[in-house]
Amino acid sequence: MRSGWLVVAVLAGSALAQEQGYWRASNQNAKAITGDVGLSRDKLTINFVAFSIAEIRALEATEKSAVFGAEDSGAGVANLYRLRVPATTKFLRKNTLCGSEETEWMVTLAAGKTLRVAFFSGGKMPVLSGDVANSAELCGVYSYVR
Repeated sequence: MRSGWLVVAVLAGSALAQEQGYWRASNQNAKAITGDVGLSRDKLTINFVAFSIAEIRALEATEKSAVFGAEDSGAGVANLYRLRVPATTKFLRKNTLCGSEETEWMVTLAAGKTLRVAFFSGGKMPVLSGDVANSAELCGVYSYVR
């Protein structure tokens, strides 16, 4: 029984480790708003400013598909995080993550050397099903590479 727990702990640790590290902005949103980012177990760093994050849970394949599209539903590890980025926080070119709304949720999808991140506003946990792309709470989707 003890070895089974060890395997689960190692797999969980490697999944989280896949997201961690320094990521270079690769899509237009990321290049225009966040620039490069860094992820650690408990922090997200954007433009040299660190924000505390708390992992809420891993996502199911259907949730990954709802947020990032069907082509990404099977690949990689996806997680939901809680964070707080004030609406007044400006990044590159004086842009914000969620306009005049506070950014309160982050979904990540790490697959190989790519990371996709979606930011959400709103106090309630985002519903990660159906047509998330047209959700009022979705602030933007960003892509990064190693």
